[in-house]
Amino acid sequence: MAVRIERDGVVAIVTMSRPEALNAFNTAQLQALLDAVTEVAADRGLRAAILTGDGARAFAAGADIKEMSTKRPSEALIFSQFGQSITAAINAAPQPWIAAVNGHALGGGCEMALACDIRLASSNASFGQPEVGLGILPGWGATQRLPRLVGAGLASDLIFTGRRISAEEALRIGLVSAVYPAEELLDKAREMASQIARNSPAAITAAKRAIQLAFDIDLTNGLAHEAQLFALGFDISDQREGMSAFIEKRIPEFTSA
Repeated sequence: MAVRIERDGVVAIVTMSRPEALNAFNTAQLQALLDAVTEVAADRGLRAAILTGDGARAFAAGADIKEMSTKRPSEALIFSQFGQSITAAINAAPQPWIAAVNGHALGGGCEMALACDIRLASSNASFGQPEVGLGILPGWGATQRLPRLVGAGLASDLIFTGRRISAEEALRIGLVSAVYPAEELLDKAREMASQIARNSPAAITAAKRAIQLAFDIDLTNGLAHEAQLFALGFDISDQREGMSAFIEKRIPEFTSA
């Protein structure tokens, strides 16, 4: 099976499973991942999702070069748009997505991690956009998302040189939030997902939308949008439950989806 979905209560663990090819993306693998992301996003009983790779060697080693090498420009456009449809689906999902990067996240694999809301890495992880060494540029979002995460200068460095960086460097430049020993990575991702899942799903979804908007509009309009979302929160049951629970010194039971 190219992609597995495991449900752990209200948390989904989506595992890219093509270990014989370091979880590289051919068309079938892309379709399986798109189907998995779509399924998770539609399940409002799920409050957070983790994306990871099968095995210790790779999160995902990028697109399948053998399949990609014979494409004509029109086919390459479709392939680029296909990969971007998956990253867009992760962005559009109501749940926060955590990339648990175990091993190599290269090319399209790195781009899938970039699409997630939060990235955690194992100590043996590596990241890179090596496309220029193949005579192309990244096509699934790195030229747009990487500068937003680490700044234009560092993004240019990584994309123009095609060099790989370690988990420690990724942490230093803000590409990942934390680095853990490989054997602890998935447990740490589950802990974070569970912590997220204890909060109001409606508030989390609204916050995800507001954070994404911060990259697309100016500060004045972004603050105005935040105020509108803040106000709308007072029209749902989670706000009443959350504040009542705080006043009553109990754990809130959120019911929004």
